[in-house]
Amino acid sequence: MRNKIFLYLFIFAALFILFQFMNAKKAKESYDAKIENLKTKITTKEATIDSLTSANMDLTYFTLESNEDAVSYFEEMGYDASKLALTISDQIIGQNKAGEDNPLIPFVGMEGNMNINKVRLLNHKWIIADFTDGVYWGELFIIYEVKEDGVIDFEVEKSFLYPRN
Repeated sequence: MRNKIFLYLFIFAALFILFQFMNAKKAKESYDAKIENLKTKITTKEATIDSLTSANMDLTYFTLESNEDAVSYFEEMGYDASKLALTISDQIIGQNKAGEDNPLIPFVGMEGNMNINKVRLLNHKWIIADFTDGVYWGELFIIYEVKEDGVIDFEVEKSFLYPRN
């Protein structure tokens, strides 16, 4: 009788160990599949990040901040390029007045006042700007010069108004 109990206990223990082994094997396979899935996602996300970084580099190529020669030009004059860029943008947009067209825009507003919306400093001499009256819009190419006394001169070199559809 005692041998039968030991035999039953042995069989029960062997089945329990086999069950635990199979359960652990399935859990490991599940975890391995999850790990592989996460590795694939990481690879995809890294590729997306690389692509976005490259696109960002392309988009910021023609900006004052990414042009070391232009930044050095202003630093040699004693200016902080990022602060000066904000000042220049503020001066251009600050010429937008209620009830008046911005004087830098060589077009008269047809559906409202022509105002400059966005300004991008390309380097230490050139600016592009976007303008609109709410219906019509266009762009400006502005040449600017920072004089030694801090005065900034603006000259609109080219401009165009998009045709309305």
